Amino acid sequence: MRLPGGGTLGYCLNVHPTQSFAEVRTALLGPVREIRRRLCPDRPFGVGLRLSAEAAAEVGVAAELAAIFEGEGFEPFTMNGFPYGRFHGAPVKEAVYEPDWTTKERVAYSLSLAGTMAALVPPGGFATISTVPGGYAPRVIGREAVVADRLLQAVAGLVRLERATGRTVALALEPEPWCLLESTADAVAFFGGYLFSEAAARRLGVLAGLTADEAAVALPRHLGLCLDVCHMAVNFEEPAESLTALAAAGIPIHKVQLSAALRIARVDDAARERIAAFRDAVYLHQTVARAADGTVRRLVDLPQALESDGGQDEEWRVHFHVPVFAQPEPPLDSTRGALERLLAIHRDRPIAPHLEVETYTWDVLPAEACGAGGISVVDGIERELRWVLERLS
Repeated sequence: MRLPGGGTLGYCLNVHPTQSFAEVRTALLGPVREIRRRLCPDRPFGVGLRLSAEAAAEVGVAAELAAIFEGEGFEPFTMNGFPYGRFHGAPVKEAVYEPDWTTKERVAYSLSLAGTMAALVPPGGFATISTVPGGYAPRVIGREAVVADRLLQAVAGLVRLERATGRTVALALEPEPWCLLESTADAVAFFGGYLFSEAAARRLGVLAGLTADEAAVALPRHLGLCLDVCHMAVNFEEPAESLTALAAAGIPIHKVQLSAALRIARVDDAARERIAAFRDAVYLHQTVARAADGTVRRLVDLPQALESDGGQDEEWRVHFHVPVFAQPEPPLDSTRGALERLLAIHRDRPIAPHLEVETYTWDVLPAEACGAGGISVVDGIERELRWVLERLS
């Protein structure tokens, strides 16, 4: 959906099973069609695509997507290129980061998605692809230079794609707890040291046949951040402070994922019992605990947090995407306040061209614990989009 202040709003297709292209087609012609009918039947409806590597490799994908989008009144604008493989119905956990940005496979997959997006957007159009922020920290710490060079190889491919098609595609790294880029501070340090440096411009120049000056201009055009508001909130980051730091560092925000995390203001035995309902075998639910004196503990998953010693009277933020409109019953809460503050900033001064609602946890969500009322996924997505639109109007 086109927003009054500029930009596009949609929701991410990773809410639905999308491992095969048949599943992508089913999602587009089923729930996506219905949500568009309810929200904007007479206007283009923004769809955040998600193609697994398996689906992206099928023959004729771009042409069929183009036909569906034109026939259904969908607007192509962004792609979730974070999960490479299966994302529903089987354990994902830290495998979601694989293959990471130390590998050729991640470069090839990302450029494949970029080619599809270039076939969908109009001449002169702009598309974004959100992606893994380097990789899972325990596996890539110490390999920052390799990650950076793979990203520069991908940017060189995007430069060539722009020359050939007249469409611009940007990669948007998505900081997340327990990743190489976990926070705003990590992003500022990594971009400054490895991606937006003079050495990086020279390297891109060699890879893409550009002068160093041309490469320095191309880098932020094709490379930036995807801010996931849930991830920011889990790290106890305030939107205004993060936006100020990124602007000062010259790092563009190409995309924002609108999401909320599970929050517990004061953890005690009763709260632990309620939080336990959010354990699942599919997704990784990184947990950050902060004591009254500011001491922070970072735990890789919710089960480890629940089994850890201490934690009485800490505030916990859990990487569990809860519906953005939900108001869980105490002692549970959500971080939707942070999302409201970011949307207020965007309403007054747009911070990114692409906004995407991304609550992918409906199939593991204990609805009675989240104030979501056990509603259907279609009803829930409609409510989320209406909630966002109300705050942007």
